[in-house]
Amino acid sequence: MHLSPMKILAVASAGLLATACTGQAPSSSGDDATQSGPQTLKWLIEEPEDAEALQALKDHVADFEEESGHTVNVQTLPLDAMRTVLQTQLRSGEGPDVFNWGSGPSFGGALAEAGLLHDLTQAYEEHDWDVYDFAVGRVTHDGKIYGVPGEMETIGLFYNEEIFSELGLEAPADLGELEQIAGELKDAGYIPMAVGDQEGWEGGHYLSMALSSRVGAEGMEELLNGKRSWDSPEVVESLQLWKDFQDAGYLTESPTSVDYDTSIAQFFSADAAMIPTGSWLVGEIDDNTDFEVSYIPFPAPDGPGIFTGGLGSGPYISAGTNKEDAAIEFLDFLASEEHGRWTVETLHTIPPQPIDTDGLEVSPLLEQVVQDTAEFSEGGGLGYNIDVMVSDQFNEAMYDGVQGIFTDQSTPGEVPARLQASSGQ
Repeated sequence: MHLSPMKILAVASAGLLATACTGQAPSSSGDDATQSGPQTLKWLIEEPEDAEALQALKDHVADFEEESGHTVNVQTLPLDAMRTVLQTQLRSGEGPDVFNWGSGPSFGGALAEAGLLHDLTQAYEEHDWDVYDFAVGRVTHDGKIYGVPGEMETIGLFYNEEIFSELGLEAPADLGELEQIAGELKDAGYIPMAVGDQEGWEGGHYLSMALSSRVGAEGMEELLNGKRSWDSPEVVESLQLWKDFQDAGYLTESPTSVDYDTSIAQFFSADAAMIPTGSWLVGEIDDNTDFEVSYIPFPAPDGPGIFTGGLGSGPYISAGTNKEDAAIEFLDFLASEEHGRWTVETLHTIPPQPIDTDGLEVSPLLEQVVQDTAEFSEGGGLGYNIDVMVSDQFNEAMYDGVQGIFTDQSTPGEVPARLQASSGQ
């Protein structure tokens, strides 16, 4: 199963927060002075699922090594191990000089608060890193920038163009049209939307996309900042929407008994005409379907809606490194458009900065997703993926709540009060 960084990081938050505390990290050697000349950098990343992708990354980093004279020792750890040992390593003086970790308050924010990250605010100014403001905001804490954001990920609605064309359907312009289309798909014998919520995290994405389109980017910020209550009518309505879709037969039957792999298999086999999920699925769509697919924001009640946005893990510099100059030089490489184009073409991921896709060997779907992400990011029109912005306690209430709605153990009117109680606001 493919796990996007956003989903993985939601699982990791409790372990990281449990070990966060204040205090400066020690230097990674006995000499506090920054070293000069060619250096050997330790770069710690999460262990990829694909060994070929790791080798491709090492080959790509070799270009930086040749140009800079530095050596990058790429080290990997399984995520569970990394979330357990990362702070210990950073405090020990033997940890990585550069490491990849998640954005947002529960990840990079916790490390910044603990004094374990190098401040990159000046480096951004000196190197003019062209990163979307939305993404920079996720690695900014107390007014200082601490990281280079990882790949962009959006959550929206994929649909099978062949089925839509067969039935004379077009992309829904608003929520009412989506409901009408779902009804026609059901009547034609298709599963309108492939939806699985067995693991629980999927329900957080369903709420995130419906709620982001309903209240907009500013409304999501108000919810996350405590300026709007989680038991507001808009949250109730967003949860009610999924219950209504289930009752109308627009979703996979018994969503809580269906896992994510099964839901995407229903879409790949054309048993389901649509699937609400994230842009990380593009590569698998390209590899597993022989029909054209389009990707749109989840519709709003009165318009096309907005994509829900989030970030995968990206590079930070340890506050304890004495190889600061070499580490910043390496981040300059990772923040470059050249590296961004490489990630699009090789890893099928979306970099957090504008990318010219001309000349890249990518599918039309991936090219569309890159361009749409740029348009929404530069316009400040992205919603929020809730589970990477909140506490583990909140996520538990959200995941259990959506599953409870699908199984009739809770109502859409009951769950928001539990979300508000778990938000700490």
